Amino acid sequence: MLKWIDMPPVWLLAFLSAAWWQKTYHPMGGFGPVWADLLGGILVGGGLILMALAIFEMRRHRTTVIPHRTADRIVTSGIFKRSRNPIYLGDSMILTGMILYWDAVLALPLIPIFVWVIEKRFIEPEEDRLRRKFVAEYTRYAQQTRRWV
Repeated sequence: MLKWIDMPPVWLLAFLSAAWWQKTYHPMGGFGPVWADLLGGILVGGGLILMALAIFEMRRHRTTVIPHRTADRIVTSGIFKRSRNPIYLGDSMILTGMILYWDAVLALPLIPIFVWVIEKRFIEPEEDRLRRKFVAEYTRYAQQTRRWV
């Protein structure tokens, strides 16, 4: 049960809840209604598209999307040519976009905290598993493709 709670979407939901709580109960100023809403929408939409492209590519290669499982194959095509972690990048974009959309100024520090949590809880262990299973191929991939962008 605990392994299903410790999943990136649950962490994203927790951080989104904290940002929503801040904007609802402790509103402070704002980013400006027009540009913040537009940029927030673009970030949320872009994040969802990144996630969908990554999931499609992983399914196409018949490997797992579940973070705590060991991958059957290393995926280096499609969106994975641009980022080693497009789903986590999409999560970060969604969080940023919603903070902008909600004008949750005080929630801005949640973004680097979220990135740190995702790196420590998911990215580093995943990369260790990939490095052990696909030694030369993963090393080459990691040299050619950045972790985030």
